[in-house]
Amino acid sequence: MGVHTPPGRRAFLKRAAALGAAAFLRPASGRGAAPSRFASYPFTLGIASGAPRPDGFVIWTRLAPDPLAGGGLDPFPVEVQWEVAHDAGFRRIAAKGNAIARPERAHSVHVEVEGLEPQREYHYRFMVGSDESGSGRACTAPRAGAPARLKLAFASCQQYEQGFFVAHGHLADEGVDLIAFLGDYIYESSWGSRHVRKHGTPPPRTLAEYRNRYALYKADAQLQKSHAAAPWIVTWDDHEVENDYANDRGETLDSTFLARRAAAYQAYLEHMPLRTSVMREGGEMRLYGRHEWGALATLHLLDDRQYRSHQVCAKPNRGGSNVVGPQCTARLDPTLTLLGTEQERWLDAGLGESKARWNLLVQQTLFSTAARVRENVRNYWTDGWDGYPAARDRLVQSLVDRRAANPVIVGGDVHATYVADVHARTDDLASPIVATEFCGTSITSQGPNAKATDALRAANPHIRYANGEDRGYVVLDIRPDKLEARLRAVATVKLEDAPVSTRASFEVAAGRGGIARG
Repeated sequence: MGVHTPPGRRAFLKRAAALGAAAFLRPASGRGAAPSRFASYPFTLGIASGAPRPDGFVIWTRLAPDPLAGGGLDPFPVEVQWEVAHDAGFRRIAAKGNAIARPERAHSVHVEVEGLEPQREYHYRFMVGSDESGSGRACTAPRAGAPARLKLAFASCQQYEQGFFVAHGHLADEGVDLIAFLGDYIYESSWGSRHVRKHGTPPPRTLAEYRNRYALYKADAQLQKSHAAAPWIVTWDDHEVENDYANDRGETLDSTFLARRAAAYQAYLEHMPLRTSVMREGGEMRLYGRHEWGALATLHLLDDRQYRSHQVCAKPNRGGSNVVGPQCTARLDPTLTLLGTEQERWLDAGLGESKARWNLLVQQTLFSTAARVRENVRNYWTDGWDGYPAARDRLVQSLVDRRAANPVIVGGDVHATYVADVHARTDDLASPIVATEFCGTSITSQGPNAKATDALRAANPHIRYANGEDRGYVVLDIRPDKLEARLRAVATVKLEDAPVSTRASFEVAAGRGGIARG
C-alpha cells in the first residue's frame, strides 16, 4: 500500500511549510545594515561550499556570535561580503560581491557563485564589518564531456554524544574533489552508551530548537575543517527530523509531526551549502538531482525519506521500523515505494540518458538484501530497502533495461560497512551482476558487533565484506578504467586525536561486474 495523505493533512503541510519556503524563495540581494563590530566573533559555525557545476558552486556561512542561543543577533538584515580567489592568499580574485544575511534565514548566507572556469580549484571567504571568516577550498566540475578523474569521499551518521568527529579531521586531509554526506548530519535524540559529550537540550521540535541543534554540531572544529576542505553534496535521512519517520508520518504518530518536519526542513536548508532553489512552493525540499563530473561520472543523488510509503507491519500504535518475517505479507506489496513514483521515474529516465563512464547512485542506506536469520527463518528490517523489495526490484530492472554504464550504489545509515555484488535477481547469485554496492559506516554512531555482521554476511552471500565495529568514511578514486575504494577507519571516536588507517581496499574494473579485493 502506498502513502495516502488526506487532503486536510496535505493542506496543513503546505501551511506549515509556507513561511519557511517564502523565506528562502525571497531573493537575498539588496542592502543590509552591517555592524562595524559584533559582541563576539560572528563566524563561529564556519564556512562551506557545495553543489559544484562547471561554472561555479555554492558558498555558505551563518552569522552566529552566540550560536547556541539562536545566533545572538538582532532581527535585522546584515550585509556580508564574499570573495572567491584563484589562490589561497587571495591575491588573484576571481569573483566577489555582497549578500544579505536575513533574520528569517537565521542570518545564513547561500551565494551561488557563477562565471568560474571548469575543473579548477578556488578559495573563498566572507567578511562582515571588521571580522573575516576562515578560508575554504572549493573546485568546479569538469565541463560536459571532458575527460576527468574524481576522488570522492562519502560519510554519514554523526551522533554528537557518542564520539568526537575525528573522522572529519582526517577526511579533510584526503585531498578529495567532492564529499557526499548521506544523512543523519544531526541527531534529534540521545541514545547509545559511553557518551563523550552531551547535546545539553531536549529533542528539538521547533525551528529555534533545530537551529540550536545544528549550531551545536557545526561549531565542532573537525567538522568545520571537513567542510572547508572540499565542496559537499548532501541528502538527509531520518534523524534530521525524527527517527524512522516516513513521508508525512512520524514514529510516534504525533498529530503535530508535519509542523515539526517543516521546522526541521527549514533548519536543514539554513545550515547546508545548498542552492536555495531546492526549496519549492508548498514546502517540498527537492534534494534529489544529478551532479555531472565531465565524461567520467554522473552522480544520481536520491532522497528516500520525503516521498516514501509508510513502513508496513509497524508495532502496535507506532510508525517506523520493525523486523518482520514471512507473516508480514504487506512487505511484498508492489505499490510500495521508497523513492516515490516521481523520483523513480526521474531516476529511470536519467539512467537511460546518461553518457557517463560511471553512474553512482548516491543514497542513504544499505541497498542489498540483508536478511537476519532466526531459527531458520529469514527476517527483514522494514525501514530500509528490505522493507520495499518491489521498489528495489524496479530499480534493479531499470539498471538492466537502461544499460547505464558501470553503476555503483553508495549508502550509509546502518552504522556498518558492507561491500556487495548487486545481482539481476536479488537473491540469485547465478544471475548476472548488474551493480556494485559500497555502504559506508558511521562517523560516530554505534554499530553492530562482529557476531551480528558475520551472521548477516553468512546469510547473504552476495555481501562480500561486512564490518560494524569501525567508524570512519569511504574514499573512492574513480578513473575511466577502474574505481578503487578505500575503507578508512579511525582507531577510536573517544579521543579527538585518534589516528586513521585503511581497513580494506576494493577495486571495480569498468565494463566488468563484480568486486576485486585491493
